[in-house]
Amino acid sequence: MSLTVPNELLDQAKAGEVDDAAFVACVRDSLPYAWSLISDLVGERERTGAEFTDNTVPPPDEAARGQLLRCLASDSMRGALERHFGVKLAFQNCHRVAVFDPTAVKAHAEFVTARSQILNQSPELVDC
Repeated sequence: MSLTVPNELLDQAKAGEVDDAAFVACVRDSLPYAWSLISDLVGERERTGAEFTDNTVPPPDEAARGQLLRCLASDSMRGALERHFGVKLAFQNCHRVAVFDPTAVKAHAEFVTARSQILNQSPELVDC
């Protein structure tokens, strides 16, 4: 299961639209490793003023890797985090998360190319 959904949030979803802040809180509480990694990258990008910052360190274990995969493979979770943090997210392999300033269109476009994905490959990443 991707998220541990509180009863109040489930009731809200059954009744209609879900509050973005409540959904973001659910993601934060359910996927703490993914949340921490992304929020740290957001802070780093803000401190440096760079167009983007990324993580190149593999997760410490399979549970953490699973959190990243679930979080970033979900359009709704990724979109909610992008809105919450005011950034654009990108993902390569099973751990290279990048946080982009929304105006860094060219840098983001380059990061998500097939060329960039291929250049990011290495034998130790085959099973990730």
